[in-house]
Amino acid sequence: MNAVHISTARTMLNSGDPVDLSVWRSDGSILELRNVISLRYSFYGGWRNVKILASGECRRVRDCCIFRINGLDVFL
Repeated sequence: MNAVHISTARTMLNSGDPVDLSVWRSDGSILELRNVISLRYSFYGGWRNVKILASGECRRVRDCCIFRINGLDVFL
């Protein structure tokens, strides 16, 4: 089984190493983010800012909407 708990996914994001993410959007579509690093995390808000290294674009994603990191399924 290739899956990790959300706490392990948070540790991977907080390490500063680039990761690949798959995130559900509010309309149910899937957002694929490749080669991103986590910049800021709000524990109480449940969101984090990630930066796409290729373009420099910053996005805000909710941790509970992350369902895959580096090809590993994320469970709550």
